[in-house]
Amino acid sequence: MSDTAAPSRPAPHPFARPFSRLRARRPAGTPDYPERAPVVGLLLACHPGPTVAVTALTTGLARAAGRDARGCVLVGAAVLAGQLSVGWCNDAVDAERDRAAGRGGKPVAGGLVGADRVARAARRALVVCVPLSYASGPAAGTAHLVGVGAAWAYDLGVKGTAGSWVPYAIGFGSLPAFVAFGLPGRPGPTWWIVTAAALLGCGAHLADALPDLADDRAAGVRGLPHRLGPTGIRALTPLPLLAATALLAYGRPDRAGRLALLGAGALAAAGALLGGRRPRIPFATSVAVAAIDVALLLRRGTGIARAGSRVVGRSSRQCA
Repeated sequence: MSDTAAPSRPAPHPFARPFSRLRARRPAGTPDYPERAPVVGLLLACHPGPTVAVTALTTGLARAAGRDARGCVLVGAAVLAGQLSVGWCNDAVDAERDRAAGRGGKPVAGGLVGADRVARAARRALVVCVPLSYASGPAAGTAHLVGVGAAWAYDLGVKGTAGSWVPYAIGFGSLPAFVAFGLPGRPGPTWWIVTAAALLGCGAHLADALPDLADDRAAGVRGLPHRLGPTGIRALTPLPLLAATALLAYGRPDRAGRLALLGAGALAAAGALLGGRRPRIPFATSVAVAAIDVALLLRRGTGIARAGSRVVGRSSRQCA
């Protein structure tokens, strides 16, 4: 008998357990779970937290910039379709790696939904994203699809390179561009708000990689966060976030911006000082700085367009 142990099978996804109790006696080879299980699996595989957060942020930015209800719905629908496609693509591509790492909490690795089904859903969401994006105009649609394409490139291989931060920068930076190019007159965004969004994306990339860092490195993923290691990530993450705060604070200077910058600086300093004794503190303070950046980004929505545009704020009418 061979002494080589068979690879361990990931524990079932927690949401799969109720379905497993409903299984009837079936012939060998039939699915373990009822037909509703893949639907739940698809919902979980889309990375619902980031999907909802990015969709809500961009829709809120569109509203603050002056898009009317119809325009906000178009923006939200396009971003939702794009985020669904990216989330499903990620889980489909990472399915084998997740199984090897024993990540039963992932819907595909945990047996809640098949990788092929998730991949088909990703392709369909991407197809739907194209007309929804171009409904806001050719420049806006192109800007958004460049960001979605960058996210797909990340999922399909850039994740494992030293340039893994680039798709995050492009993806986040494309969102205010998408909103601004959809405004009346197609004015385009201000440089500082696009740069701030890109920096926010870089910070999000570093923070997002930290929880799965060990598993990713064991699976051979060598993106920028994996090369930096936990200590490097905690040290570097506040820097792009603080730079984003500074741009948002001084792009249109006011008292709120100055207070936000002071608060973000204090949080970053606290994280640096306390991180040696409590390793989770820098991550928590980075999340708090990111929240300040998001609030400032929404507050600056009325100034998203370049100077000289007819777009002034909420009184502007949306031009589809």
